[in-house]
Amino acid sequence: MAGSNIVNESRRRFLKHGIGAGAGLTLGVYLPVATAQRAAAGPGKAGGEVIASSDFSPNAFVRIAGDGSVTVIVKHIEFGQGTYTGLPTLVAEELDAAWEQVRVEAAPADASRYNNLFWGSSQGTGGSTALANSYQQLRQAGATARQMLVAAAAQAWGIPAAQITVRQGVIEHADSKRRGGFGEFAALAATLPVPEDVELKTPDRFVYIGKPLPRKDSPEKTDGSAIYTQDIKLPGMLTALVAHPPRFGASVRSFDAARAKAIRGVADVVAIPSGVAVLAQDFWSAKKGRDALTVEWDEGEAFKRGTDEIMAQYRELARRPGTVARHDGDANSALASAHTSLAADYEFPYLAHAAMEPMNCVVKVNAESCEIWNGAQLQTGDQYAVATLLGLPPEQVKINTLFAGGSFGRRANPQSDYVVEAVSVAQAIDGRVPVKLVWTREDDTRAGYYRPMYFHRLQAGLDNQGKLVAWQHRIVGQSIIAGTPFESALVKDGIDATSVEGASNLPYAIPNVAVDLHSPTNPVPVQWWRSVGSTHTAFSIETFIDQLAAAADRDPVEFRREMLSEHPRHLGVMNLAADKAGWGKPMTPGRARGIAVHESFNSFVAQVAEITRGDGGSFTVDRIICAVDCGVAVNPDVIRAQMEGGIGYGLSAALAGTITLKDGIVEQGNFDSYPVLRINQMPAVEVHIVESDAPPTGVGEPGTPVVAPAVANALAAATGSRYYRLPLEIGSSGRPPA
Repeated sequence: MAGSNIVNESRRRFLKHGIGAGAGLTLGVYLPVATAQRAAAGPGKAGGEVIASSDFSPNAFVRIAGDGSVTVIVKHIEFGQGTYTGLPTLVAEELDAAWEQVRVEAAPADASRYNNLFWGSSQGTGGSTALANSYQQLRQAGATARQMLVAAAAQAWGIPAAQITVRQGVIEHADSKRRGGFGEFAALAATLPVPEDVELKTPDRFVYIGKPLPRKDSPEKTDGSAIYTQDIKLPGMLTALVAHPPRFGASVRSFDAARAKAIRGVADVVAIPSGVAVLAQDFWSAKKGRDALTVEWDEGEAFKRGTDEIMAQYRELARRPGTVARHDGDANSALASAHTSLAADYEFPYLAHAAMEPMNCVVKVNAESCEIWNGAQLQTGDQYAVATLLGLPPEQVKINTLFAGGSFGRRANPQSDYVVEAVSVAQAIDGRVPVKLVWTREDDTRAGYYRPMYFHRLQAGLDNQGKLVAWQHRIVGQSIIAGTPFESALVKDGIDATSVEGASNLPYAIPNVAVDLHSPTNPVPVQWWRSVGSTHTAFSIETFIDQLAAAADRDPVEFRREMLSEHPRHLGVMNLAADKAGWGKPMTPGRARGIAVHESFNSFVAQVAEITRGDGGSFTVDRIICAVDCGVAVNPDVIRAQMEGGIGYGLSAALAGTITLKDGIVEQGNFDSYPVLRINQMPAVEVHIVESDAPPTGVGEPGTPVVAPAVANALAAATGSRYYRLPLEIGSSGRPPA
């Protein structure tokens, strides 16, 4: 929401130095031993403590103190997905530390040491990459520290290193019965050379990987000591709320601050690029001040259309071919000659992220630097955007990454919108005091950056044996990547990869496949939403596959099974979910099952939904049986939790999620008009994890896209009707193709 010149310049700098660079993946970043003394902040600690020089820091990710505690510096945000447990597990495994001695600290914003290995020279969390990109890196970090501690013990005891063992944080020489903790050898280890090559454990020697471990963030989140942005209090700090335009594209024409300044506690009212900010001693005073503010908006460039009009435009676009994303065989000819052909149109609404913690940010600005406290998801992008705004080198923008109460993609904003807004407020008051920007729930819901609306048109043909021989898939929806620093990597030949993921890589063996895309533009801000493109492609594909199975008079599982012979991991999770659900066994009247299978973020998930149809068009989702293949299961409990959470999140959108615009104004504001799943609506969930020795892949997002089509397919089995739009409503089965 910053001015376009600021945004464009930050994009250029980010492209040059950040994700767009795509080079120089750092597989092991080692710090000089001389830098063992440095300031650090633990998760949730606003300040820092000076680490004693005797502490041992063999690399950027491990620090061992004289008391034997092991601090793992985690480069990825913890917003509920288990990062602060899964990543320390990797270090503890190779270090042979006791789990109880492991501590966690958020890494500083420094892409030279803490880049996401899948993103080049950029630090950030997203795309379910946190554990996957760190798996080898953090194991190497732990193994390096272990080897140096063993070398230090061998030198101190005058014995060969090969005779020393390490177990549960204890270094031991069996023959001489000498024993010592990590802290006893930390200072000596810090003087030794860092080994270039270390040996990692084979899976048969794993102690922690593959086993459930208690989460490291649970105690703080249970006793209330966990620090979120809202908990930060700095001397002299003011709280800011911003009055945003009611329509996208509008701007401030003028404002009258007199009534706002008359509110007790209000300290200032200032114009910024995204609106008018009211600063006060506390949130409530700022809120009352903003309510009293008089703003005249310039709506000459404002967007004034509604979602019905947008969808009508999408339907019209779908009448003609789009840009080709996949072309196998000749789908048009195969459709024309098919024995049986079917078509279906699907509609998907805008969706808000609705994280439990709305957007917020604390900033302190002066002429030489800027310091930020928030749940930072894209540290490098935020650094460059803020640096450009303030005219500072990026390294002079310090980011303290705190716990965040969810994100689902929202905090990874390509424009760093709410962070830039917070800094703009501080800049507007000449940095005289720190500023805490707070968005209310209504601000968060109406500010944009939604999962885009989409329209899908599918056509398919069956031969006289009931085999699927033709598939045509047309997608219409805004690009979330165009105009962002990710464009050079994720938009190729006019195709936004995130718009067609799940469709362009359709796993089913179909000889003739065509997928094309229209990416219309409008000013409604959009970005990724948990599981991104798969949120809509999985639904349309998996419900249409069920419809085709019915047309072929085939069981939905058998129909899929025949077309997945070359995709054993898809097949494996589908068979596992079907088996655990008792697929094929009769159910009582009014109850039904549905299945769906999908790959996203290199993980494979199948789900069987069991529903009960009630009176008056109601239904309940009773049980979800989920099978997941995500490679090595580093922590099965975290994987189960992420599948459960992803299912709840996806079910929330499937049952109720929709953002609508009328005359350009967002109609939803709080949870009364944008409801999320309540605990009494959550079905029983069973999660079954496929044993695998493949590298670990994502689990934060792949559980989300599968639940909606599984539920829709169960509803179709129960009602005899097909469902072509979300959210699901019995009796509303969409419209035939125009």
